[in-house]
Amino acid sequence: MAAGLAVLAGPALAQATQGVSKTEIVIATIQDLSGPVAAYGKAARNGLQLRVDEINEQGGIHGRKIKLLVEDNAYDPKRAVLATQKLVNQDKVFLIASHIGTPMNNASMPVMFEKNVINFMPLSAGREMFEPVHKLKFASVASYHDTMRMNVAKLYKEKAAKNACTLYQDDDYGLEVVKGAEAGLKDIGVAMGEKTTYKRGATDFSSQIARLKASNCDFLVLGTIVRETIGAIGEARKIGWSPTIVGSQASYTDLIHKLGGKAMDGYYAVSTQHFPYTDLDNQPLRFWANKYKTKFGDDPSTYSTGGYSTMDIFIKAALKAGPNLTTDSFIKAMETMGEVPTDIFGTPPLTFTATKRLGSNLSRLSQIQDGRWKVVTDLR
Repeated sequence: MAAGLAVLAGPALAQATQGVSKTEIVIATIQDLSGPVAAYGKAARNGLQLRVDEINEQGGIHGRKIKLLVEDNAYDPKRAVLATQKLVNQDKVFLIASHIGTPMNNASMPVMFEKNVINFMPLSAGREMFEPVHKLKFASVASYHDTMRMNVAKLYKEKAAKNACTLYQDDDYGLEVVKGAEAGLKDIGVAMGEKTTYKRGATDFSSQIARLKASNCDFLVLGTIVRETIGAIGEARKIGWSPTIVGSQASYTDLIHKLGGKAMDGYYAVSTQHFPYTDLDNQPLRFWANKYKTKFGDDPSTYSTGGYSTMDIFIKAALKAGPNLTTDSFIKAMETMGEVPTDIFGTPPLTFTATKRLGSNLSRLSQIQDGRWKVVTDLR
């Protein structure tokens, strides 16, 4: 009898899916909570948690509550790998959502894929998040390369610029931004001029900005994030240099104008969502922003809305997958869900298939005007 029971139990045990029990789905996120982009990481965590709390209050997904685990990578690839190993081997999560940072995701994905764990809509616009196609990859953020290629070329022509130059972070992220900008300029018959870099965590950009100004550049492409964007623009203003300045979606945050002040006016950045100010005319977005602020005591950012949107799509797919939630049933649900329409945040419509792992490649430009972000182009 014991032998017979063991035989019967074998298939059931083999079919068990990591992170899924009768009452719970355990998922995780890895954020920067203590490093150079901790403000982004905390906002993303809060956005994810807000949507988790909402669905759990409604009874969960087919009777299962979502448990969200959070790890800190401090924006460091080595720490990201350690966090990933803990989550997939020790905590045995179903998937990892909204992992922040291109270098961190690149380092962590092999660990995840070895354990059949999905990398779900990471907070990275690196092309590696969806190329090459892999069944365990789903990305919602259009690549730095493609968005910079499109927007830099159009803005350069609109401004009738004469000489482009760039300052960028010396890593995977910065290089991807510059490659995209260079491709866009090449499309219109222009070559990138002076190029200079900085190491992650740098605070002084005086030598780089002086060098770029001396090259007679009138169109500056920044492969920067928060502090570096503020520092570079502030230094340019200080020495009386006023080129057109454009950066990637990594710098699309209210921290730029909150910390940098009036000097940040005029700065352009790629964006895929509307900025969720709490006094917007858009009533649904204003309501959401105030709900977020009431819960967390802080204004939301696009990292908050991005986290919320990611969790909402996870919920839609998990519901579609049905009561028998497995990695394979979830993947099939994502691939057959059809178009996920634009949400209240202005996210472009998203579609996934077996051969398409980026939901949308559309983006827009926003500009800081009078101390706040204003959308200045349509999705393109």
